[in-house]
Amino acid sequence: MKKVLNKQLILFIPLLILNIISLFNMSNAKLISDVYNDALLKQIIWFVLGYLIIFLLQKFKLKKVFKYSSYFYFLTIFLLILVLFLGADTNGAKCWLNLFGFSFQPSELAKLSLALYLTHLATNAKIKNIKAEFFLIIKLFIITLIPSILVFLEPDTGAIINFLIILFVILIMLKLNKWWYITGFSLIILIGTIFIIGYFYFQDFFIKIIGTSLFYRMDRIINFANGNSYQLENALITIGATSLMGVGLGKILLYIPEAPTDFFFAFTLGNYGLISGIIIIIAFIIIDFYLIHLVNNFKNNSFKIFSYTYLGILFFHQIYNISMNLGLLPIMGIPLPFLSYGGTNTLINYLFLGIILNFQNIKEY
Repeated sequence: MKKVLNKQLILFIPLLILNIISLFNMSNAKLISDVYNDALLKQIIWFVLGYLIIFLLQKFKLKKVFKYSSYFYFLTIFLLILVLFLGADTNGAKCWLNLFGFSFQPSELAKLSLALYLTHLATNAKIKNIKAEFFLIIKLFIITLIPSILVFLEPDTGAIINFLIILFVILIMLKLNKWWYITGFSLIILIGTIFIIGYFYFQDFFIKIIGTSLFYRMDRIINFANGNSYQLENALITIGATSLMGVGLGKILLYIPEAPTDFFFAFTLGNYGLISGIIIIIAFIIIDFYLIHLVNNFKNNSFKIFSYTYLGILFFHQIYNISMNLGLLPIMGIPLPFLSYGGTNTLINYLFLGIILNFQNIKEY
């Protein structure tokens, strides 16, 4: 046990460094807007709760966590339906549910429940032939489609991508017949081609079919490189104008509305310089390689598949958020793990970590 704890320091030291950088930024966040006046205190509470979650999860053996995953999945489906009717409307989207004085995003909870449930279905399926593979793929797809549709109605494009990543990782890990992967890849190309042709050549007809909401989202993605985003322009100016050490505590280089959340990386560079960006990237690399090494040693297939779904989400968030801040990818609500302001996303990340570290303590790993 002592040996395991010593090894886990390789994970917790860079994780703690990310948390400290986040707290320094939350101290500066109040200069962005009064909305963030309590950001520092709240972020401290969420980090403390996150580490408490990891500590408490080590007290249990979660071998049966997959057995009850269906109940957890249907609970989150209920919450996703509830948020459409009772959710708080923020900037035209209903993503937050207020219960007993607490606000949280059911779509974040759905990431965990979907990963657990799909892993359970995939690892317990009896795949004897290509027909059985077909029915399993359809089943996994439908289970993923239900929360995706509900989240699309909020709307929350980032959450849908997370769900698809979970499904994609599980299908890859199952090592099905190669023709399923060829067929799936071909369908993605075909659907993408139809959307692009419809967007450029048949816009009026296209809008009638998919609706103005989806068309607007496509339009924003396709035209993101035009540089007409106030936030992106300020983020790029901030990155370009920063020094090695930044402006420091109690100052901001330039106003970015969503600086503590989606544009955390640019905000950090402006506040604490290029050195802070290098530290963030190195910390992520250490965390990523630690988790990859850990998960590769798991003997239990369920443990391994579930853990890789989280690794897929983690890699995506790191790469997409930083690329988005650099103007390389379209702007979406993709937070930077363990850094961006937000309680639900932070706690779900720690829940994933806690479960994976719990698997390490089970003899079967």
